[in-house]
Amino acid sequence: MEESSRRKSSRRRDKDPFCVIHKVPSGDSPYVRAKHAQLVEKDHEAAIVLFWKAINAGDKVDSALKDMAVVMKQLNRAEEAIEAIKSFRGLCSKQAQEPLDNVLIDLYKKCGRMDEQIDLLKQKLRLIYQGEAFNGKATKTARSHGKKFQVSIKQETSRILGNLGWAYMQKSKFMAAEVVYKKAQMIDPDANKACNLARCLIKQARNIEAHLVLNEVLEGKLSGSEDWKAQNRAQELMLEVEPKWRPPLGFDLEDGFINELDKLLNESVSLRTKRLPIFEEISSCEN
Repeated sequence: MEESSRRKSSRRRDKDPFCVIHKVPSGDSPYVRAKHAQLVEKDHEAAIVLFWKAINAGDKVDSALKDMAVVMKQLNRAEEAIEAIKSFRGLCSKQAQEPLDNVLIDLYKKCGRMDEQIDLLKQKLRLIYQGEAFNGKATKTARSHGKKFQVSIKQETSRILGNLGWAYMQKSKFMAAEVVYKKAQMIDPDANKACNLARCLIKQARNIEAHLVLNEVLEGKLSGSEDWKAQNRAQELMLEVEPKWRPPLGFDLEDGFINELDKLLNESVSLRTKRLPIFEEISSCEN
């Protein structure tokens, strides 16, 4: 154990201080040069050329393809990034497929390709149900703004449902969005999804229900309620709410998918051994 710790400590000391400071890998391979161009020189066009070279050379293809797509998005070349992922993801490992899907979802969102975004989000939900998300593990390590943190299946399910609700809202399918947001709030409630749920209810002229949802944000009962942006948004939505009931607008629900999702959440006892705990939790809330 002590010998292992000494070896790790020695490797850290041997690392190039420049690479440590700028968070770039060391060496002179195409991928390393691409990361240097991206993070140090801030030359994104040059980085894309070098990422392509890395992919063609088989040099860290998993990372090169994902990083190149992210840089392309920053340069408003999202459509090109989508085609690159679709064309070359077959060269990547099984472990790289989920991160690539996450990048694709962001790219579809940026391009307004809502149908493809919705299909991919549904696919990710089915993988969670089948126990195949996170490569079969209960948690995964995620990174945001340079910091690593653990994400649970429960949190990931709620996040995906929230994204699916948003996509339905962009297509003005407010009933479908409402169903999805309510399921997300059962799992991991927060102020942002609550405001989106209230928006869905307002669009259906269900203002009394929207008023109740928004009150939870304004009274600080949900995670993220303390954020001034959430408070401002809830107050703005509250101004749209009239204290009276009106019949709902047209019923526009993707019956096939919602019925399928409900079926997954309410499987017979014979299939319960296959079910993840989070789906048991949703099912018990519905029954």
